[in-house]
Amino acid sequence: MIPTTYPSAEDIARLTAKALLEVGAVHFNARDPFIHTSGLPAPTYVDCRKLISFPRIRATLMDFLTVTVMRDAGMEAFDNVAGGETAGIPFAALVAERMALPMTYIRKKPKGHGRGARIEGVMAEGDRVLLIEDMTTDGGSKLSFVDAIRETGATCGHTGVIFSYGIYPEMAGTLGDHGVTLHALATWWDVLAEAKRQHAFDEETLTAVEAYLDDPRGWQAAHNS
Repeated sequence: MIPTTYPSAEDIARLTAKALLEVGAVHFNARDPFIHTSGLPAPTYVDCRKLISFPRIRATLMDFLTVTVMRDAGMEAFDNVAGGETAGIPFAALVAERMALPMTYIRKKPKGHGRGARIEGVMAEGDRVLLIEDMTTDGGSKLSFVDAIRETGATCGHTGVIFSYGIYPEMAGTLGDHGVTLHALATWWDVLAEAKRQHAFDEETLTAVEAYLDDPRGWQAAHNS
């Protein structure tokens, strides 16, 4: 069912941050930093995949993502909703259901057998495709999925995510130079603000996280042993 209510972007960001904290998707640890796939340390980690196990929160955030994309990009802007393997697949299915559109998904690599396909489902030449993922850091990981969509003859100028780091200034250029607009519900700044309101972590941890968000590259360089 297509949502018909449109909360403000500020309310959506606050409620999304609150939901991520409520389900235990947010982890802060400055003393023993997490190592991201880049190999660099960070005092923050978010696991949006947890959301699929919480039906009420899941439904609310998918309503938020649907109305955000429709408000920002247009109500008739898309012909197909695609999810990126693997975390984007369930969220793409839920958004596609709400938008009453076909759903497809994109493999990270072609299958090693059969047709060797990267796109599963039906995606037609000329389709305007909305790429859905759970989150983005600096935007780079989205480009491979976008290129796979475009190789079919379809177009992809928009990607929607639940969570964007929001701390890497180069992200806008990474996606923008590729002709892609990002639509995100919340960032680390929204989560930090909500964590402070809730006193969800001790002051030392919150201060360290804020220092990281202010200068992620500098923080990583100082803590990369």
